[in-house]
Order: sequence, then C-alpha cells, then structure tokens
Amino acid sequence: MSETQAGFVTQASASQTAEVAEIGVGMLGYAFMGKAHSNAYRTLAYMTWPPPLRPVLAAIAGRNEAAVGEAARRFGFASHVTDWRELIADDRVGLFDNAGPNNLHGEPTVAAAQSGKHVLCEKPLGRTAGESYDIWQATARAGVRHMCAFNYRFVPAVRLAREMLEAGELGEIFHFRGRYLQEWGNVDADLWRFDASAAGSGALGDLGAHVIDLARYLAGEISAVSALTATFQPGRTVDDGFEAAVSFEGGAIGTIEATRFALGRKNALSFEINGSRGSIAFDLERLNELQVHLVDSRPGARAQGFRQVLVSEADHPFWQWWWPHGHIIGWEHTFVHEIHHLLHAIATGADVRPYGADFEDGYRAAEVCDAILRSSKSGRREAVTYR
Repeated sequence: MSETQAGFVTQASASQTAEVAEIGVGMLGYAFMGKAHSNAYRTLAYMTWPPPLRPVLAAIAGRNEAAVGEAARRFGFASHVTDWRELIADDRVGLFDNAGPNNLHGEPTVAAAQSGKHVLCEKPLGRTAGESYDIWQATARAGVRHMCAFNYRFVPAVRLAREMLEAGELGEIFHFRGRYLQEWGNVDADLWRFDASAAGSGALGDLGAHVIDLARYLAGEISAVSALTATFQPGRTVDDGFEAAVSFEGGAIGTIEATRFALGRKNALSFEINGSRGSIAFDLERLNELQVHLVDSRPGARAQGFRQVLVSEADHPFWQWWWPHGHIIGWEHTFVHEIHHLLHAIATGADVRPYGADFEDGYRAAEVCDAILRSSKSGRREAVTYR
C-alpha cells in the first residue's frame, strides 16, 4: 500500500486487473443525512465494482461526544471528533461531506475546499442566495470538485425522464407541475428547521428546493415567480408551506408547491411535464415507475393515455449495478448513484454537471427560493436574476 497523499491511497491485489484508488471521507453530521450518506459510501464500495474511487470512512464530526462516537462505531468511521476543523486538518481526508444543519454549510465547506479537499454539501447550499453564491464562488476558486446533494436527480426514473426530454420525445415543453408534500410539521418541538437563523427558510428550502432543482433539471431555468408562503404554527420564523406559479425561460409555465402540513402525505414528491408530443409523470412514493404518454400518430389509433414504465431494465439508468429487471430498488440507492457520480468526477476530472448538481446549481436554486420569498412579501410577480 502506497503512502497517503492528500487523502488518497492506492491499493492493488492479485485479483484486480487494475489499481483502485481510495479516498478518505470526512463527514460533518451524523443524523438523518449522515446515516444516508454513510450507507451509500459502504454500499457503492462493493456494489458498483470497481468503484471510481474506494471510499474509506476516515472521521466523522458532531458536537455531542457520546452521540458522534456511537455514530462512528455504527457507520464504520475510523475515528470521531467534536470540532469540524479537525476534519479539515486531517490528511487522511480527501472528500469533505457536509451533512450538517444549514447554518453550518458555509464556513466548513469553504474551509475544506480551500484546504484542497473535494466537497459534497447537503441542500440547500446556503440559507440565502447571497450565502449560496459566496459558497459557490469560494469553492470554485479553490479548484476542487463540488456537488450540492440534490439526490433526486439520481432516481433511475428521473434520469430516464431527462434522457427522454434531451431526445426531444416530448416535443416542445408547455407545463411543469411539481410538489413535495409531507405531514410532520404539526409538532410542538424546538427544532433548528423551524428557526430562520439556522435553516434560512422552512418547507421552501427543505422540500421546495428539491422541486425547484428538478424543474431546472428537466424544464430549464425559471425566469419569474408569483408566490404565497404561510406559517401555520405560531412562534416559528420560517414558512410551513408555499405555493408558486412560475415561468421558464424556454416559454413553459408551471406550478411548484411544498408543505409540511399535508396530513396523510409521507414523502410525496411528484411532478408532471406536458409537451407537444407527450407527457411524463413521476411520484417518489412509487420511485421505480415513470408514467409515460406519447402521441400515437398511427392512422385510427384511439386507445391512448398514460402507461406505466417499470424503470428496471438492464439498459435503464444506473441499473448496471443492481438486479434482474423487476427487482426494484429504494430511496437509499439515490445516494449511492449520487456519490458514485461525484467520485467519478474526482477520479477522472469530469464535470459534475449537467447530470449532477454542482454548487452553481445550488446557488441558482437558492435564487428561485429567494424570489419566492420576495413575491410572497411584495404581492407581486418577481423576476429571477442570476449573478
């Protein structure tokens, strides 16, 4: 085994026809997203064989000594610390994974990039468009690979939808309608997600940012918004839900909404796109399926409508790593695909975009979020402008 250099180690064995380089991972945060990311690193190391780089879980950081220590043992990290700055100083770490609260996205991520580490940051990139822009610019100047963790780009059905749109199968795009509905917001708890100083916004940044990113990914840049936001639970400084009518630079129009107060909706992210040649629809709670309607131009064709496509064929996106067709995968696999994409970009020098979201995408989603807040406050249609 060779010497460690900038978080990389090269290893070889008699069973390998080529060397597989390792990259040390340092993670900030050990709760929901820390668990999801840790599972992805461990899974991709053997399921996407050979991986672009083999992730080695070097260290994990969190404020609570007992909790982060238990997380390190559970997830398989070699060590744990209570100060994220120790991750930045750790020569074993070549990739800094920021799964911490929104108010800790900026300083640690920029510091890691400036120390030469590649960076993965959970969404929203920043609490505001201004903060997101600063994170993007500082990281871009550092010359490292950077990804904003919009994992729903890596659902096989969503990638298939993107490929269909790129091929022009839906023709001219007229409508995008997207929503993200959850039910857990009616709780009496003092959570950082309900505090604007920590979260930036509420359902907008937490859920709506995902829909905004998918709208941009599938239908193009959003040019203007007309929006309403509402806070249903007294004492909160963030929105509990929002509704927005949007227009796209390419001429399409659409709606985007998100809420934490849709009783009965567990994790209901869905979208529909209508074009001149057909439509597609997706529901995350049935994430292996894509609903497709394409115009049948055959003479006398009458039986038209949506058909269900089970996105599990050998030639469907990402399926080369999984099972025979029909043996479906789950939500956790989106993180496997996402992190594999980032590791490939690091290993080969390829761009994270267009299929992955880099920090510019994180910033642009934040500009739409800010425009929604401005529109709700002003009562007017607001243009979305990018720096």
